[in-house]
Parts: sequence; C-alpha cells; structure tokens
Amino acid sequence: MFAFRAILNSASAALATGALATAIAAGAPAHAGDVPASAEATYKDIEQTMGGVPSFIKLFPKTGIAGAWAELKSIELSEDTALSPKVKSLISLAVSAQIPCTYCIWADTNSARQAGATDEEIAEAVAMSALTRHWSTFFNGMQVDLDTFKKELGGETAKQE
Repeated sequence: MFAFRAILNSASAALATGALATAIAAGAPAHAGDVPASAEATYKDIEQTMGGVPSFIKLFPKTGIAGAWAELKSIELSEDTALSPKVKSLISLAVSAQIPCTYCIWADTNSARQAGATDEEIAEAVAMSALTRHWSTFFNGMQVDLDTFKKELGGETAKQE
C-alpha cells in the first residue's frame, strides 16, 4: 500500500514505517481534494498525514510533488476506492517482485501484513506474479497468435454484468 511509485519507486520503503502506516492501519482515510498545490504546502500535508516527511520525498522535483502526492493519497492511501488496502498492497507487492524493487518489496510486505494479509496470501500474490510472468514470456516468445488465443479461451473480453 505504501509503494509510492508515483514519487520515487526506488525509495518507497520509508513510507511503510512511522505515523503513516499507523494512520492508514487505524483507518484514517485520505482524500485527494485535501491535497495542497505548492511544494511547501504539500510537505506540510505529508507531515500531517505521516507524522514526518521522509527525506527521499524532498528529492522529488518540487514542481511535481503536489501532483505525485495527490495521486498517491487519492488511490493508494485512500479507503474510498474500489479495492481494499489489503488487495492494493498485495497487488503492489506482486508487481514489486516482478520489477524487482527491494525497497518496494519490503514496504509492500509490511503494508500487506498491516492490512491483515497472511503469509499464505502474500506467498500466493507473489506466486501469481511469477506465474503470469512465466506464461507471458512463453506466449510472447512463441509468438502465439492473439486472435487464436482469444478464440480458444472463450472469445472477447468478458462483459461486466
């Protein structure tokens, strides 16, 4: 849940610690409309939300920090989304394992556990990412015809009911 890829993919581990993790785990939802526009106001909002501003955040260009924080706060940190914090953290962990990003893996594993994920759920999420990567490599390497693939697996994309 705290991957913070929009801000600094390689330094996201710091978000899984401290007041932010506590605030999110305690159910303190974030709202994108609450995000300020200037860098200094953004840092104040981050401090209010997290209890401090991790040093790597100030490495991000000031011209983009407000937008990056708004994206993170409205999707990843918000409980007002279609996916639960646990599901978001498991997806993030699975992607982090494929990138691979050591910082993200550490942070996402902690986030998943804080959101209630079991070791078995964590292992399954990572295994699913490995399985998807395996078959993707095979399909692309063998140049499997996409139209034939779709036909053999039941036609076009499933429709939402």
